[in-house]
Amino acid sequence: MNIGIDASRAFIKKRTGTEEYSYQLIKNLTKVDTSSHQVFLYVKKKSKINFNLPKNFIAIKICYNKLWTQIGLSLEIKKNTVDVLFIPSHTIPIIHPKKTIVTIHGLEFKYYPTSYSFKEKLFLELNTFIAVKWSNKIIVPSESTKKDLIKFYKVDSDKIKVVYHGVSSIKYPVLSIKHNNQYSFNILFIGRLEKRKNLVNLIKAFDIFKKRYEIRDTKSKLILVGKKGFGFDEIKKTIQESPYRKDIILKDYVSEDEKNKLYKKADLFILPSLYEGFGLPILEAMSYGVPVVCSNSSSLLEVADEVALLINPNNIQEIANAMDKIFTDDNFREKMIERGLENVKRFSWKKCVRETINILSNC
Repeated sequence: MNIGIDASRAFIKKRTGTEEYSYQLIKNLTKVDTSSHQVFLYVKKKSKINFNLPKNFIAIKICYNKLWTQIGLSLEIKKNTVDVLFIPSHTIPIIHPKKTIVTIHGLEFKYYPTSYSFKEKLFLELNTFIAVKWSNKIIVPSESTKKDLIKFYKVDSDKIKVVYHGVSSIKYPVLSIKHNNQYSFNILFIGRLEKRKNLVNLIKAFDIFKKRYEIRDTKSKLILVGKKGFGFDEIKKTIQESPYRKDIILKDYVSEDEKNKLYKKADLFILPSLYEGFGLPILEAMSYGVPVVCSNSSSLLEVADEVALLINPNNIQEIANAMDKIFTDDNFREKMIERGLENVKRFSWKKCVRETINILSNC
């Protein structure tokens, strides 16, 4: 079988959630036996693939800067058709084979439209509508997203396949599961710095936490890491107005090495998002032995599997209380770490690839 994969988002320099999924899926696909298939990776002109490709993989560079998908990829598919086309993180081209499979990562924009610009909402709405109409199978990362597709787009449930994202095996041996300095407490967030991530409420909750322990001049920090997104100006303004602004550290997109260092130094990872299609960072944090606080909604309930401390993202006091619980209760913190390390065993890129290949082969 000839399988075509849109890899246009997999090899960009600064990957976020959906792009990381695309990258990891393709990378781990090269590690399993696909010798019975011919795999074509459609990449952009300047893409650099940083791992070796098996003999049955061919990278095809499509030299279009604008309308890469609808012109460049369409023309390539017309010229050299494939049996199956897989779109892990982008848009289905106008010209596509009958067997076209797409991954839809989430419908957050349906629940919180004010967290997106008009342009973003228009793109997401159009892209999802096309994906639903033109694909013959849809992969989603959670049961939550599957239910949303059925609810908003009336998709036949048999057309949707749930395949959880993966996470690498435990990367950091947990030598101590208790923070050594009661006045040094690093609270970490990694993700896009945007309105949907609910960072304004997180910052306000951090203010309450700091004030409660009168630790204005200590080393306890809130570290916010990620690309700037829609609503960042309000986030920045909230930081500037905080009496503890010196203890709130803003970092742009960081390298994989720096991200690993941040996880190792974190005492708590928090994801107070209003809605998530999956929530990969909470698994990454658990794999480093970091206790997790996250919202009690959407796919996070599936991914956290009752091992994270769940909070109402709209309740600032509740978020602050969760910080307090992790900070003061070492026994509770220890149990959370142990259960988190166990939870990540449910997720692997190898399993994700195996289930994805099965869908591609039998669609």
